Amino acid sequence: MKVASSSSDVNPNEGFHQIEVGDVVVTALSDGFMKGGDRVVRGIDQPMVEATLRASSRFPANVDVNAFVIAHGDRKLLVDTGSGHYMGRNAGRLANNLEASGVSAEEIDTVLLTHIHPDHVGGLTEADGTARFPNAELLINSREYAFWMEGAADAWVKDEERALFLDCPREQIHPYMDRVRLISGDAEVFPYVTAMHYPGHTPGHSICMISSKRSKLLIWGDTVHVPEVQTAFPEAGVVFDVDASQAAVSRRKVFELAVSEQLPLLGMHTQHGGLFHLERDRAAFKLGSTPPWQGDSSCFTRRSI
Repeated sequence: MKVASSSSDVNPNEGFHQIEVGDVVVTALSDGFMKGGDRVVRGIDQPMVEATLRASSRFPANVDVNAFVIAHGDRKLLVDTGSGHYMGRNAGRLANNLEASGVSAEEIDTVLLTHIHPDHVGGLTEADGTARFPNAELLINSREYAFWMEGAADAWVKDEERALFLDCPREQIHPYMDRVRLISGDAEVFPYVTAMHYPGHTPGHSICMISSKRSKLLIWGDTVHVPEVQTAFPEAGVVFDVDASQAAVSRRKVFELAVSEQLPLLGMHTQHGGLFHLERDRAAFKLGSTPPWQGDSSCFTRRSI
């Protein structure tokens, strides 16, 4: 297997880059970032969080927000939609970067939500409340939809967080109600793309496996938010986890899958939406610093796996 880039190749000032996976082209899109990543980690002592980030020259840590377009033929799937206007002035750039990449919102025929959090659903509508992706079917895990949209989350969400975690998704999903398709477990959602259910962060949290012509790439959703910390300490979750214990179990399972199959990886909260890989590090893991692949590292050249 050969991959032509790593996350270190990606220029943070550029809003998109592309990767070929067999017959599929993946465009990684930046939505911007949120500050305070070091403060949201739970499950380990804060001094350890700070020490780990300082060792990576990442303290204080921003949390990047990414989304991905998967194209096959004339079809285009968007995985998550960014933050819209909900997460502050440093995020909400997805619509502009989508256009800059040469893809119009009208071309998106499918939107897959890895889960229903504001930094993933906040870009579904325009400022006037109409659907930003007028030709798209909206795919959501059935457990995820039931939790956030049918009342189960009401008791879990704190009063001061209702606007972000309850009002936001309901406002954003409302224009798509006549074209929501609920999926269960592991399901093929697009040519060569399988959504895989790994709950914990939220009840229906999903990741995406792309597999085409003997090549694979894993988009692992919100498996991590602060990568350097959570790979070194897989038990470390974040304050937004609905079920922290289950999230830790799912996180370690995804890590094991990534290492055992030597998968190229993309994540919603990894730096600049760049390709990376995972290595085993004693009883834990670490982000690969020297990828097991070679090739052209220029940011806007289409690269192949």
